[in-house]
Amino acid sequence: MTSDTIRRRPKLRPAQRRTVTKTWLNTAAMAAVALVFTFPFIWMFFSALKPEDEVFSPDPSFIGSEVRWQNFADAWTLVPFGRFIFNGFLVATLGALLSVIVAVLSAYAFSRLKFRFRDRLFLLYVLTLVLPQEVLVVPLFIMMNKLGLVDSYFALIVPFAFTAFGTFLLRQFFLTIPIEYEEAALIDGASRFRTLWSVLLPQLTAPLSVLAVFSFIGYYNSYLWPLIIINTQELATVPLGLSMFTGEHGTQWSLLMAASTIAVVPSLIIVAVLQRQLIKGVALGGFGGR
Repeated sequence: MTSDTIRRRPKLRPAQRRTVTKTWLNTAAMAAVALVFTFPFIWMFFSALKPEDEVFSPDPSFIGSEVRWQNFADAWTLVPFGRFIFNGFLVATLGALLSVIVAVLSAYAFSRLKFRFRDRLFLLYVLTLVLPQEVLVVPLFIMMNKLGLVDSYFALIVPFAFTAFGTFLLRQFFLTIPIEYEEAALIDGASRFRTLWSVLLPQLTAPLSVLAVFSFIGYYNSYLWPLIIINTQELATVPLGLSMFTGEHGTQWSLLMAASTIAVVPSLIIVAVLQRQLIKGVALGGFGGR
């Protein structure tokens, strides 16, 4: 037997060939989808490095005539963008925390407690999801104005923390946890709060992470409500800060792209840190109708 015969790879069976082909096709498809979704961010980053007059040049290209890292420094100092990042991060963090607390308590009540008209009340609560934000901002602004809370962190955080999305999501996961766990804890003398904290929540780290990230991004990217309720730069969030690069004399596109690139960083960090929990939460079936 020659060395060429020994080194020759065994032929794949038809079923194995189909499996390898499907794997390559799936990989190529996922790479194409990833490229489509990331292309705007790639273009935004390279546009932030171009001179102002080359952002919308007739012959578009990734690299301009010069690489201007100074655009990031100019975007940071032209407006108090550091303050906007701080406000956005603070509002998004506290808003996500409050949203998770509200969702946990309400989902536990709708899934574990027995009271009259529970299911009907839950259906009515879920139906509030069909109301667009534009319908809610006017009565919310009138209420905040009467309470003297306009232009405050409270007005930015609290009104939209009581949404039905988190309740619906966590209720589905609560229903998948056997009731025997809770009954055993109650028999041992644990209170309902202790049972919720020590028995149920440790099994919900993945969906809680999903809800926290969704809530954080929702608060961080919110534009309409902060635009209405905030009147000063001291409390302006990131979307309001980005709008300040558009003025009477036009839009400073290179600085706007640089500021947008900076603004994306906090969300990317949070998603990267919680990536495993996010994948696990989606895989568990919270969005699959289980």
